Amino acid sequence: MTGSTASIKIQKRMSLREPCMEDLPVAVMVDILSRLPVKTIIRCKCVCKQWQNIVVFDSYFADLQLSRSPACLMIYYKPGPLKWVEVEEGLYHHNLQHHPVMSLDINIAPMTLLVGSVRGLVCLWQVNKNVDNTYICNPITREYMILPRPQYYREGCTNIVYCFGVSSLTREYKVIRIFQRGIIMSPDSTPTYSLSEAEVYTLGTGQWRSLGHVPYWLNGHYGPFLNGHAHWIIRYQVLPEKICAFDFDKETFELFPSPPSEVIDARQNYFQKLGVLKGCLCLCATYNSKLTVWVMKEYGIKKSWHKELVIEKGISRDLDMLILGHPRMMECFKDGTILMASSGNNLLLYSPGSKTVTDTKTFDGCFKGLAYRPGFHRLHNFKNEIVKVF
Repeated sequence: MTGSTASIKIQKRMSLREPCMEDLPVAVMVDILSRLPVKTIIRCKCVCKQWQNIVVFDSYFADLQLSRSPACLMIYYKPGPLKWVEVEEGLYHHNLQHHPVMSLDINIAPMTLLVGSVRGLVCLWQVNKNVDNTYICNPITREYMILPRPQYYREGCTNIVYCFGVSSLTREYKVIRIFQRGIIMSPDSTPTYSLSEAEVYTLGTGQWRSLGHVPYWLNGHYGPFLNGHAHWIIRYQVLPEKICAFDFDKETFELFPSPPSEVIDARQNYFQKLGVLKGCLCLCATYNSKLTVWVMKEYGIKKSWHKELVIEKGISRDLDMLILGHPRMMECFKDGTILMASSGNNLLLYSPGSKTVTDTKTFDGCFKGLAYRPGFHRLHNFKNEIVKVF
């Protein structure tokens, strides 16, 4: 049999073979895999070596999948592991399905706070009297690492504020941490901190860097990341604006345009929380008689602040309880329904059309949560870091 005859026979046998995924160009396989549900992608790693290599090692696949990743929630439910909550949006309903996706040993501290999530990675702060640890983890790849101890470590009565984000120019992941301690009164009787210092950690460097003094008294444990900036509420200080922004590229703090001030009865309890709603910075302001949600339609433009939602007390008992719960905005659906987390440990759905509130009854007990998009970027890609798998 000649070589050409044998080649023809082999080609005939191949032509009779059923087509399969491995016959497709790699670019097509990457595109198909990136469109699958996250849990399906995880199972696909076990199908063949080629798919495993794409899912685990292909950075283009990780970027493409993340651009198509659905809106989810990451919840720390006490006591227990982190839970990844999938949000299913139907025509007439919204379902929340939660699954335990990790069992990271974070239960040694009575308080663990979710302080940021960006591009599929999650930042957690584990704190109690003798513990002050910062974790970065990817619940999907089941990797985590503990950042080294910063220069300013929690001891006694301190206020520590976080944000986790990505530089727009260098694409470096950074953790910004502000340490504030020792309340004193300034000459104009304004309370301030005797020590207010910022440190930043760039993933892959293995060390914290000092950014020096921060002239603002910041509220809360973390601020939302949006458009390359962290954002926090400034409290007590009399300033032209009530929001502080941190630029992840320049690594500088600056005042940021805040919504118009409202006249508030000094006898009422007043709470403000920043968040991200429909891709825009939002501020939820609540006091005894009203809840107002402001949305910044054009980033950085003061005049673009718009009252997205106003709920007055007395409409219904459920809405009154919503106001008293000082909610944080979590997600907004296509039909306008807003998912909120209240301080009363409830995940609530508010329908602006019917002006009704529905308790999702997803959790029974104390939990902390934030918006999250699952992704496959690996912590092992960062040099100079000790990465563990759980």
